[in-house]
Amino acid sequence: MTESNATRCARAAKAAAPALAAAPAETRTAAILAAAAAIDAEADAVCEANARDMARGREAGMPGPLLDRLLLDRDRLAQVTSAMAEVAAQEDPLGAVEGGRVLASGISLTEVSVPLGVVAIIYEARPNVTADSIALCLRSGNACVLRGGSAAMETCAAMAAAARRGIASTGLSPDVVRYVESTERSSSVDLMHATGLVDVLIPRGGASLIRTCVEESTVPVIETGTGNCHIYLDGSADAAMAEAIVVNAKTSRPGVCNAAESLLVDRAAADRLLPGVCRALAERGVALVGDEGARDVCRAAGIEMAEASEDDWGREYLDLAMSVRLVDGVDEAVAHVNRYGTGHSECIVTESYRASERFLAGVDAAAVYVNASTRFTDGGMFGLGAEIGISTQKLHVRGPMGASALTSTKYVLRGDGQVRG
Repeated sequence: MTESNATRCARAAKAAAPALAAAPAETRTAAILAAAAAIDAEADAVCEANARDMARGREAGMPGPLLDRLLLDRDRLAQVTSAMAEVAAQEDPLGAVEGGRVLASGISLTEVSVPLGVVAIIYEARPNVTADSIALCLRSGNACVLRGGSAAMETCAAMAAAARRGIASTGLSPDVVRYVESTERSSSVDLMHATGLVDVLIPRGGASLIRTCVEESTVPVIETGTGNCHIYLDGSADAAMAEAIVVNAKTSRPGVCNAAESLLVDRAAADRLLPGVCRALAERGVALVGDEGARDVCRAAGIEMAEASEDDWGREYLDLAMSVRLVDGVDEAVAHVNRYGTGHSECIVTESYRASERFLAGVDAAAVYVNASTRFTDGGMFGLGAEIGISTQKLHVRGPMGASALTSTKYVLRGDGQVRG
């Protein structure tokens, strides 16, 4: 039986992985910088490929926020390769001693960080994921198999090909990075079932992609990305701060996973806080849906708001749309977030220390903010240089995943002839 392109890629990466894992930090650093330089050198070709992807997206009726996520012009490409350089400058995450002791037997035990092996990434219209994944996997000594979506297929393939040429120039096998050329669903399924070839699978995309990977994969999966993020305006919130944070979190880039999708407002302060915030959102083209209380307040202020359905509370819009609900205090806000949230990023705007501490302690999410936009949940903003995803689960990592999140540990034991009785 003929192997699929995805399986061949995984097999090649598996064969190349041991040499990469054993390579010194200086070699892996050089490989990242060479990959970034090669992408820079071929910027015209990459941007031309992206222009073709963008044209197909427009023809297919792709929404504006998703087109924005797909776009990779010269300025954005420079940011992408700059992030790769930041990763190259980071401390080596391999070989770090996590703990150690001498056992009763006299054997010396040390726990050290090691690569995961082969990391497969399945992603949608996110060209930057190609470069971020390559840099982070090289930094952490992991071979990677990349499977981009059809919307960005030309951009991602051009970036991966350039990066492979750069890596080869350093003496490492270019197979430490493999790009799956097929965009058929079967290629994703092949990676999900590549037990023995792929050590971990990371999906980057919408809820449907992530759910499919979690449910179908026989390879361990790190669930990432889906972001039904909330902002709760406590009764003590400063109105100007509330407006600035909500507008930024919703409208700066509505098509990304750390954008706010739902607004909760303390009922006791709704007349003071809600009209200004909703007016600012409406002026920026945000379609609002709300419960009866929120609609009553906005109606009195002359602001249009449609009726929210039950589905709206759990919806990740990834667009200029937002649900609004009134709640009776911080405890009800926490209960709502924990019921409908996706464990990504949640925020309280408040002047009350007590309310902030209750929110921080009660909300179950990877990132919980007091008086700051959810848009800061990002590998670059967290000082990681880049991210391979934002984990919304609790094992093996949580939150933005940098190079250190792509490592495991092993026990190294040194004895002098001990045997167990």
